[in-house]
Amino acid sequence: MNRLALARDISGLAAIPGIETSVHGIAAVCDPLGALYLPDAGLLVVSDLHLEKGAAFARRGMMLPPYDTLATLTVLAAVISRYDPKLIVSLGDNFHDRIGSKHLPENFRALIVAMARGREWIWVNGNHDPDGVVDLPGASVDEMHYAGLTFRHEPRNGLQSGEIAGHLHPSATVRRRERSIRRPCFATDGARLLMPAFGVMSGGLDLGHQAMKGLFDWGSLVAHLLGRNRIYSVRYGNLRG
Repeated sequence: MNRLALARDISGLAAIPGIETSVHGIAAVCDPLGALYLPDAGLLVVSDLHLEKGAAFARRGMMLPPYDTLATLTVLAAVISRYDPKLIVSLGDNFHDRIGSKHLPENFRALIVAMARGREWIWVNGNHDPDGVVDLPGASVDEMHYAGLTFRHEPRNGLQSGEIAGHLHPSATVRRRERSIRRPCFATDGARLLMPAFGVMSGGLDLGHQAMKGLFDWGSLVAHLLGRNRIYSVRYGNLRG
């Protein structure tokens, strides 16, 4: 399903259960809406919201449909409602450029304030928004160590244990006979996990891309693909393309 269509079909998708996994021995749930929930810590993780992407392109003279921020926040509100987390961690590229949060329209700012009420919110700085957020609840940090895990935007080179990161927008391609399906995915070998991009206008980078080299134990790597009506878990060795 196109990520932009999620907001229009949110009621159906919000009822679909997630897939249980673990990272560095910590129990986690991969949600079909693209968030990760750590039940023991009451912690919800999202990554690469890229809020105000349409506005950022418009400032550069390139017109995109101006629906991305509302659609992304609609999906985010649904996943927050599902888990009612104590803490939300957004893993960088929260906004598509450095000034996105400063120029965020007040109606969208109010939506975030409402979602943050009664809980903590950590904004991890990304390469698109390294200066943090402006006038939003929570704190901006470069990385966070919590519940036995490290949360950062860009994955460190080499094998890492206990890392949850974003930035690369992982996706995977499954081929069956003459048909191929490409979907955003959670990618984990049990030691580290890469998050799919949560923003509705964000693309994906295939797990076979050079940027992914050296990040996983490929024999243990599993892709949890975001499907139309469920999450599909496929071992890397069974992927084609």
